[in-house]
Amino acid sequence: MTEAIDMINLLGQRAKLAARKMRMIDTHAKDEALQTVAILLRQNISDVLAANALDMKAADDNKLEAALKDRLALNPERVEMMAQGLEDIAALPDPVGAISDLVYRPSGIQVGHMRVPLGVIGMIYESRPNVTADAAALCLKSGNACILRGGSEAIHSNRVIANIFRLALHEAGVPEDAVQLIEQTDRALVGALLAADEYLDVIIPRGGKSLVARVSADAKVPVIKHLDGICHVYIDKAADENMAVNIALNAKTHRYGVCNAMETLLIHQDVVSFLPHLVGDLIAKGVEVRGCEKTVAACKDLAVNLASDEDWATEYLAAILSIKVVESLDAAMDHIATFSSGHTETIVTADYATGQRFLHEVDSSSVMWNASTRFADGFEYGLGAEIGISTDRLHVRGPVGLEGLTTQKWIVLGHGEVRS
Repeated sequence: MTEAIDMINLLGQRAKLAARKMRMIDTHAKDEALQTVAILLRQNISDVLAANALDMKAADDNKLEAALKDRLALNPERVEMMAQGLEDIAALPDPVGAISDLVYRPSGIQVGHMRVPLGVIGMIYESRPNVTADAAALCLKSGNACILRGGSEAIHSNRVIANIFRLALHEAGVPEDAVQLIEQTDRALVGALLAADEYLDVIIPRGGKSLVARVSADAKVPVIKHLDGICHVYIDKAADENMAVNIALNAKTHRYGVCNAMETLLIHQDVVSFLPHLVGDLIAKGVEVRGCEKTVAACKDLAVNLASDEDWATEYLAAILSIKVVESLDAAMDHIATFSSGHTETIVTADYATGQRFLHEVDSSSVMWNASTRFADGFEYGLGAEIGISTDRLHVRGPVGLEGLTTQKWIVLGHGEVRS
């Protein structure tokens, strides 16, 4: 444990110094670094894929579950998406230094806010190598330094991506230590990072419930987190059938192992006739359907299993869906209030008043009307990428992009005024 603490302290010292230097780095240099990373990712794609192949082989040898393997896997398309995400972040307005809410006070001074970086951000995440690029890019553009600790299952991929990032920082004249990867897989390093309150300003876990729970319990600095992605689609009695089927199919089957996939479908009892069409399409796509008694009865000619109470509280991250028939909008919102993880919920309805009620009364980080839950994503929201999706209320909620990685400080502009 002593070695782990010493290693984290060294990284922390470097990160803290880099964070101070980052306050002097202008937007052009940050954008140039991000664009260079994108170029180098494309130029070194064979190295990235070769490293990922090592991780995938280890995943097969260790019998990693399918959802985690899907998140771990890279291919040319996913590497290109990483590169494009970096370019998108470079093209976004820089929030750092923006001044807002300036007002004159009777004394003659002006008082307002300036947006500033959080400082040093610790990031602990699992499986997805693209998070290394996304997290580093968002921290860089928002003027922060970061210490990244990816999962051991992605260690080869993460090392290559982090090295590419540091090379680009060097070429752009940006402090290399603004992006540091913990390259060892010793679990003691996680504990040491969580205790590094002398160096870290915030820590962000991105992974399974056990990881988030551990970070929340042990961290000595503020945590930006989300737990499960138990997302709901509610098909209202005023829904168009084709729209409802298309949204539900996309929300469930577009990708299974992601936090914004639908895990529970709620449907109004007046449109239960929609179910055979929808359930037939789901089963044709390989989805196991578990339903309440009314769902089973409505789909008597289809292979629908009876849902248990546990199903309503489960994030499957797999080709499994639970369906419940409800008698009203209020019943749907009561179910969501009971079982939702606060991530994303959608209503499908043509009724304006019903849609408005849902938007106002459902308390999740993203609430949608006639759209797939799969849109709950930093890229789709125009953030360029996201460092995670927060289901907390403080200090940021939903997809966390550039602005979510900054805070505000008070500034005062005077002309020699003194307080009387």
